[in-house]
Amino acid sequence: MINRIREKAEQYYPEVQAIRHHIHSHPELSFEEYKTAEFISGKLTAWGIKHQTGVAGTGIVALIEGRNPEKHCIALRADMDALPIHEANDTPYRSKNDGVMHACGHDVHSSCLLGAAKILHELKDEFEGTIKLIFQPGEEKHPGGASLMIAAGALENPKPEAIFALHVYPHLPSGTAGFRAGQYMASADEIYITIEGKGGHAALPHQTVDPIAAAAQVITGLQQVIARKGNPLIPSVLTFGKIAGGFATNVIPDKVEILGTFRTMDEKWRYEAHKWIKDIIEETCHAYGAKATVEIPAGYPSLYNDPALTMHAESWARDYVGGENVHTLDMRMAAEDFSFYTLDMPGCFFRIGTNKNNEQFTKPVHNAGFDIDEEAMKTGVGLFTWVAINAMNKK
Repeated sequence: MINRIREKAEQYYPEVQAIRHHIHSHPELSFEEYKTAEFISGKLTAWGIKHQTGVAGTGIVALIEGRNPEKHCIALRADMDALPIHEANDTPYRSKNDGVMHACGHDVHSSCLLGAAKILHELKDEFEGTIKLIFQPGEEKHPGGASLMIAAGALENPKPEAIFALHVYPHLPSGTAGFRAGQYMASADEIYITIEGKGGHAALPHQTVDPIAAAAQVITGLQQVIARKGNPLIPSVLTFGKIAGGFATNVIPDKVEILGTFRTMDEKWRYEAHKWIKDIIEETCHAYGAKATVEIPAGYPSLYNDPALTMHAESWARDYVGGENVHTLDMRMAAEDFSFYTLDMPGCFFRIGTNKNNEQFTKPVHNAGFDIDEEAMKTGVGLFTWVAINAMNKK
């Protein structure tokens, strides 16, 4: 079986590459993936794979039914959205949509899942049960397409017992894969702060309530949430990416706005930290005579890879690419909305290497120069397929 999958991944590589070029050339922002979804639906239709479109807006859920389709179910997920980045690469397949680019590899993820879908559909007599394919919108934007897909019933009828996803990884060469069992990626919550004071002349600060002075103390004081309120053994990050207020050297403004992010690996501490952040902001501003409005909408949960499921997937990957080509991943403070799925069921989120000999295609994701060694998609297609079939037969 493993050789058949390798042969099919090689055979369909030109088609998968063409699919990737098309999706990459026509990127669409989060929750606007209309043409991308139409293109993916067209491929599934051409291959005779039944599917539902319009799930949570632009999402697609497809089913590949093997023998005894009601017996059990696993799911494979790929994301479809691009980022608001102007592509710097000069390739025949560069983005045709100015200011929009597949800089995080979602075009690769969707292409690999389509390639795996084609192979799995041809091999459906080799397994019992149903494989659910989830093509998801909006991974890059709050509240996360995964949460909306789940709310729209993507995990029902049938309900998967486990879910898998892959992601590009430019820090490893193509032909390799990376896994990490247990806690892998952080939660991600956005912080919106508005501090309102009383503006006036800079030479007469005693007649004003200075929101800039209050903002400076707020930003400094909030670092104590991590340093003194958080357990040092729990990774946490509190970063502010924007502060806006004022318009002249001699004017104290009425208002300052601050935007930031809080990330951690522990869900209990996550919500405790939210309270500390709000309390410190409000009480600091009160001491300055200012008023604070704080919003911390719940973002993505931390991503936890089920240890047993990940152990099996890593073992299957060793069989497919060789033990020397399977690596243990470091924990990351970046976030992924795949974590929403893992709140409902065991999940495994793994990586495929995408650089060439550690020399080419090493630009990080979310960079205008990001691209991949497309040979990596042979590994992506093959691993998606091999992991799915093993997961079905493992049951």
